[in-house]
Amino acid sequence: SCFGYPLSIFFIVINEFCERFSYYGMRAVLVLYFKYFLRWDDNFSTAIYHTFVALCYLTPILGALIADSWLGKFKTIVSLSIVYTIGQAVMAVSSINDMTDQNRDGNPDNIAVHVGLSMTGLILIAIGTGGIKPCVSAFGGDQFEDHQEKQRRRFFSFFYLAINAGSLISTVITPILRAQECGIHSKQQCYPLAFGVPAALMAVSLIVFLAGSGMYKKVQPQGNIMVQVCKCIGFAIKNRFRHRSREYPKREHWLDWASEKYDKRLIAQTKMVLKVLFLYIPLPMFWALFDQQGSRWTLQATTMDGNFGALQIQPDQMQTVNPILIVIMVPVVDAVIYPLIQKCKINFTPLRKMTVGMFLAGLAFVAAALLQVQIDKTLPVFPAAGQSQIKIINLGNNNADVTFLPDLQNVTVPPMGSTGYRMFETSQLKSVIINFGSENGSEIIDSTSSNTHTVTIKNAATGIVSSLRSDNFTSKPEEGKNLVRFVNNLPETINVTMGDTNFGMLEETSISNYSPFSGGRTDDIVVTTGSTNCKATSEVLGYGGAFTIVINQCSDTVTQLRYIEDIQPNTVHMAWQIPQYFILTCGEVVFSVTGLEFSYSQAPSNMKSVLQAGWLLTVAVGNIIVLIVAGASKLSEQWAEYVLFAGLLFAVCIIFSVMAYFYTYVDPNEVEAQLDEEEKKKQIKEDLNSYEKESEAVSRM
Repeated sequence: SCFGYPLSIFFIVINEFCERFSYYGMRAVLVLYFKYFLRWDDNFSTAIYHTFVALCYLTPILGALIADSWLGKFKTIVSLSIVYTIGQAVMAVSSINDMTDQNRDGNPDNIAVHVGLSMTGLILIAIGTGGIKPCVSAFGGDQFEDHQEKQRRRFFSFFYLAINAGSLISTVITPILRAQECGIHSKQQCYPLAFGVPAALMAVSLIVFLAGSGMYKKVQPQGNIMVQVCKCIGFAIKNRFRHRSREYPKREHWLDWASEKYDKRLIAQTKMVLKVLFLYIPLPMFWALFDQQGSRWTLQATTMDGNFGALQIQPDQMQTVNPILIVIMVPVVDAVIYPLIQKCKINFTPLRKMTVGMFLAGLAFVAAALLQVQIDKTLPVFPAAGQSQIKIINLGNNNADVTFLPDLQNVTVPPMGSTGYRMFETSQLKSVIINFGSENGSEIIDSTSSNTHTVTIKNAATGIVSSLRSDNFTSKPEEGKNLVRFVNNLPETINVTMGDTNFGMLEETSISNYSPFSGGRTDDIVVTTGSTNCKATSEVLGYGGAFTIVINQCSDTVTQLRYIEDIQPNTVHMAWQIPQYFILTCGEVVFSVTGLEFSYSQAPSNMKSVLQAGWLLTVAVGNIIVLIVAGASKLSEQWAEYVLFAGLLFAVCIIFSVMAYFYTYVDPNEVEAQLDEEEKKKQIKEDLNSYEKESEAVSRM
């Protein structure tokens, strides 16, 4: 022992820290991996993410059955940890871009290989993490003797701290690893590193757990109470169906039909468990909202500005707000809020706390919807089917009159000015007529290959010079990157380099293609003419924008650049997500913590594992609800989906409050004491009857 604790528990706590680091680190970047690496859209990425989470909370039932009925906790943890480690390793391999990038263009050539490996890895991870979830904490509790109750309670506190520490640290680190660039043939976001580090931590977790093998107290499997409960319920239903005729008298409770096969104690305990499980029916709706932190809220953060001065916060790092607030809010609520409510003579029962928690989660999604409305105002409008848009950039020193044919709209573009994108029906945008005073020119618009165009115009000495470029973008730049292109406004051909990217040779008025650059930073710009190299440093362009940089002058000491904003960068700051995280975390504190406390207080001593399985099942069903609602709603606006989920939770909250109003609290210890007393009286009666029979037999002799 060490400080009064079994030495073995230190291996278990370290094991749990590494495992939680592995799970939450992988999960933090998962939805962005789906969106940016596998190139799935937001809805499908969200669907697969929640399917995975649901599976992670369904498999604990399997793990508990294997541990209690077959292998025991130790062998179950070891076996499923190996499966878990293999799954994490497969996930890391699946994200190696160069594995199928035969043409070295930076994109996988066979995406099906990556999808197949990813799904295999996720299934193995779900089996592993879910299977060991109900075993590790219980195995730690087994290490203590009966007289070490105080140490056992403190162990569970350390255990919970290890869970939150692993979650918090990994959610900070893995997005940073993801944001790095790595690769053999082309530099891409480093998902292999972001998944590889959690895989390594899971391997460390397994090694640490095995290292303490000789010190563990290993309890042999003694059968699973969950199986007995299910058999009891099944027999009661079957027996009631057999005796459905009116000639059989009714019984006080339908479970009493199991009395022919099962003892009174098991039936009474099952009644108490079912009473609590009935209250669990509305609870999945809370988890349906809560677990969208890792999907919809993370995707929302990708359209926001993560610049916090010296820090650049990645979208998937915003999930760290929840564990940070949990660490702060749990002691505040326990030490300040609840005592104040008690002083106000308010009977704040556990079920009322849970109702408030559900209501707060609904409010958090109302806040998310309001934020989404503000984000949507900053998003550009892209042409739909049958539409085209065009931007005119005047590189000359005089006003230019531009007419769009056959629509006949007319616009005057000032010197060194631009129009911004103008929307047309494709049939009404075939060409543009350009007039500089008495000089005129034209450009033919071909919308078959692209429906977004830019035209540069200039009244040069030789007449009107113009260039047409198809812009070829249909959405904002992803991952907070910027798109940058250059326009040559010099009377000679130039070569342009920005950072490590060469834009090639540009003739007068010609426009380069867009190239992506990381947001929030500056890059060196080098312009090379026939006889001169001139240098400049780019402006800080923000995040998620598209820019045209016009080169107006290049000499030995002067480089004159003009910046035109094609797509507005992200302007809504990520800090505006903190209120919705705060409200949701407050809801979690009064819902989740109280729910577990309530469940344990209402459950018989030998059936707490059944309620634990039921609680985890509500999380799984909540994630399935996300799949159903998001798939069936067909809402085109994200804010409307947030409002839908909030409305559903408010409705469920009302139903739950009615159920809670009619719930009668019980004391399982009192019920079990009564059963003990009845069994004791029954045993005494049987002993007396046996004694009387023996006495009669003796007297006859």
